[in-house]
Amino acid sequence: MATASGVSAGPVLQLPSLRVPSSRLLPRRAAAGAPAGNLFVKRAVVYNRRSCHHFLPSNQRGGLQAAVLPVAPPILDDEETRKQMAEDFGFTQIGEELPDSVTLKDVMDTLPKEVFEINDIKAWTSVLISVTSYALGLFFIAKSPWYLLPLAWAWTGTAVTGFFVIGHDCAHKSFSRNKLVEDIVGTLAFMPLMYPYEPWRFKHDRHHAKTNMLIEDTAWQPVWQKEIESSPLLRKAIIFGYGPIRPWMSIAHWLIWHFDLKKFRPNEVPRVKISLACVFAFMAIGWPLIILKSGLAGWFKFWFMPWMVYHFWMSTFTMVHHTAPHIPFKSSDEWNAAQAQLNGTVHCNYPQWCVFQLHCIHTKSNFYLLDICDSIEITMVGNRNAKGFP
Repeated sequence: MATASGVSAGPVLQLPSLRVPSSRLLPRRAAAGAPAGNLFVKRAVVYNRRSCHHFLPSNQRGGLQAAVLPVAPPILDDEETRKQMAEDFGFTQIGEELPDSVTLKDVMDTLPKEVFEINDIKAWTSVLISVTSYALGLFFIAKSPWYLLPLAWAWTGTAVTGFFVIGHDCAHKSFSRNKLVEDIVGTLAFMPLMYPYEPWRFKHDRHHAKTNMLIEDTAWQPVWQKEIESSPLLRKAIIFGYGPIRPWMSIAHWLIWHFDLKKFRPNEVPRVKISLACVFAFMAIGWPLIILKSGLAGWFKFWFMPWMVYHFWMSTFTMVHHTAPHIPFKSSDEWNAAQAQLNGTVHCNYPQWCVFQLHCIHTKSNFYLLDICDSIEITMVGNRNAKGFP
């Protein structure tokens, strides 16, 4: 569930050739008193503006259509408007805006104590589910004729995405009471994904602390008009990146954010180096073994394609769960932690086989509410939040 917030106006990217049909959008813009425009989003870049507003319209062709909205009044200040926007964009519900006076602690104080308790049985059951699903997927790949391989890759890639969710729980200190166990499990869970655990954990902590804040959030950031006009090559790259290869843009984020030691504080670097060593060890040992046993075609079938499915999920989670017509990016002086982390995050419904393999990652906003809450107890929090904040 997510809600709207006002944002200050400013120039946005104008790409007329990529505009989607405006018949559905203009009435809403007029009602909000906002100018029309297009806005692309990309991963973290530097801004000299204040706030912006972006979304991904459903069932539309072309680029991302957006409007820059005024600070006041809020565009979703009545139930009918929220219902209409939910219907237009495929949401089941858009919640009310969280009052400025409500803090994250206020929300957390309403939750039962059991959601904060670490459950070892559930944690290790999630490991068993992911390992078993992954093993079945590899067997499926090995035995499938060529025309069934896409299904096998989809299953196996989703299974290894479950490894990511386990590492996510470890990073949130919600997997085990033993923090060394969490570090080991998180590192091992990320290794098949070629993802360095500690660099991701440090950046993810920042993402939680600065969700949807301009400049500071390490996930998605919008692109301003002056930036895209600075280079024709950059313009084409962004159009291409947020067109046909959008589901795999997390690969660029993976490369940019996690392997450069300069992006980390001095006290973080030793742990970053350990994680990088583990990733490179997997590459140096695991890849040759796969190639030795099954050749380059086997490496492609058994590792690369499931890895691509994993990045499809990563890109989907990151963009879909933080991008909607009513979710703004704000500058630090306008940003509110509770509003950003609760109003600024979207629950998504996935097929049950995905929910099972991904350990309830679909209840995404609750991860932003709780630092110590595993992926199973998160569902309980979501059910409570859906009933409304007391």
